[in-house]
Amino acid sequence: MKFAVSLTMERFSPDIPMERVKSNLLELARMADEGGFETLWTAEHHTIECTISPNPLMTLTWLAQHTEQIRLGTSTLVAPYWSPIRLAGEAALCDHLTGGRLEFGIARGSYQYEFDRMAGGMPQQEGVAYLKELVPAVKKLWAEDYAHDGHYWKFPLAAGVPKPLQRPHPPVWVAARDPGTFDWAVGIGASILSTPLSAPAAEIAVLGEKFRKAVADHPEVPRPRLMMQRRTCVYEREQDWEVAVGHAIDYGRAFENLFQNIGTVNNGFPEAVPYESVKGKDNYNPENIRRNLMFGTPDEVIEKLLDYEAAGVDQYCLGLTFNLPFELQKKTIKLWVDEVMPIFAARERDKARQAARA
Repeated sequence: MKFAVSLTMERFSPDIPMERVKSNLLELARMADEGGFETLWTAEHHTIECTISPNPLMTLTWLAQHTEQIRLGTSTLVAPYWSPIRLAGEAALCDHLTGGRLEFGIARGSYQYEFDRMAGGMPQQEGVAYLKELVPAVKKLWAEDYAHDGHYWKFPLAAGVPKPLQRPHPPVWVAARDPGTFDWAVGIGASILSTPLSAPAAEIAVLGEKFRKAVADHPEVPRPRLMMQRRTCVYEREQDWEVAVGHAIDYGRAFENLFQNIGTVNNGFPEAVPYESVKGKDNYNPENIRRNLMFGTPDEVIEKLLDYEAAGVDQYCLGLTFNLPFELQKKTIKLWVDEVMPIFAARERDKARQAARA
C-alpha cells in the first residue's frame, strides 16, 4: 500500500492573507515530496474560500516547479463544469508542464451550493451523466481527431491540442461510492478514488468489495488501482485527539452548509450550520469521529491502516484539508514519514520475499 496526501489552499477567515495560505500549501507539498509520498491530490472548487482551487491543473503546474518526484493529481475535476475539448487540451498541457506527473482524477461533483452557481442549479446527482459522456470524449481527443455528437456536447472533427506527454494518456481516476460508478469506471479502464467519509471501519470493506466485484466483472481490462481517503491527523500523545475531532466537527458543519445548500455564505466564507442541527447524527459524535477517522498516535493509525490494506486499497490518502492548524498538518506529515511509512515499507518487503520463495 502506497501513500498520498490531499491538499488545497484553504482559509476560514478574511484575516488570513492569501500569501500565507499559498506558502503553507507549498511547504506541505515539499514535505510530502521529500518524504516519499506517491501522489499529491488537489480538488476543484469555486466561490468558496475554504477550498481555494478554481483550476487544480494550474495549482499542480505551479507545484511541479517546486517538487521533484511526487505525482500530481486532480481529486477531482468536476465533469459538468468542463467541455471535452477544453479539458483535453488543458489537462494535456498540464501533463507536459509537470514533466509527465499528472494523475487525471474526475468526478460528478458534490456541493449543491456550487452547482447552483456553476451548473444552472442542476441537482448534483445528475453530474454522473456528464461524467460518463465527458471522460470517453476526452480520451478520444487525446488519441486522434474526433467528432462528438452527444447529449450534452456536440462538435465537429477536432484535435486535442496538445497531446499528453504520457502515452496513451495520464492515468485516469474516477471518484466513486455507488456500485454503478465503480462498474462503469473500471469498465473504461479507470482507477477508483473513494472514501468511507465518516462511516465506521466496516465501510472500508464494503467499498473494497465493490471494487473487487467491478474488477471481476471486467476481466477484459487490466486491474486498475483503488485509492481511499479519510481526514487524517497524527499526534504524539493520545490526549491530543480532541483538537483534531473539534476541527473535524466544525469543518463538517461547513460541509453540511455547502453540500445541502442550507446555510449562509458571506463573501465566500460558509457559515457553519448550528451544531444543534447536526449533533444527533452519529458522524458528529466525538467518540465516533475519533474512532472512524484516521486520527491517532502513530501506533493507532498503523492499526487502523490494516483495515485498508485488508480491503485491497492500493493507495491511502491523508485528507489534511479540514481547517487543521498548519503546525498539526506538518506534524502529521512528519510522523507519517518517520513512523508509519517504514512499517508498511517493511510489510511490502516481507510480502515480496514470501512471493519469491513461493
